[in-house]
Amino acid sequence: MTDLQARLRADLLTARKARDTAATAVLRSTLAAVSNAEAQPVAEASLAADGPIAGAAIGVGATEAARRELTNDDVREIISGEQSERLAAATDLESHGAGEKAEQLRAEAELLAKYL
Repeated sequence: MTDLQARLRADLLTARKARDTAATAVLRSTLAAVSNAEAQPVAEASLAADGPIAGAAIGVGATEAARRELTNDDVREIISGEQSERLAAATDLESHGAGEKAEQLRAEAELLAKYL
């Protein structure tokens, strides 16, 4: 776990204790994106094509996979992507007359900015 991931987790715990639902939701979704990035890609050769369940992993320990090790730069890139998505969605929502939701997304993006 990188220093940045540890900081995100610590801030999530603080937000949960403070019952800050907005910060909790943003930090949870960001940590989920980081966790998804740690997943190894599925190798097509290890999938059964003709077994009882098509596409199932085969072999001893086939369901066990080591997670990728991310660097702080990798985590920052993920956070930046999360921030960009929120800003783009805010712009789109504002153009459709949903200013309140757009402001909420901008506040979430601002919260993520402190990790960049």
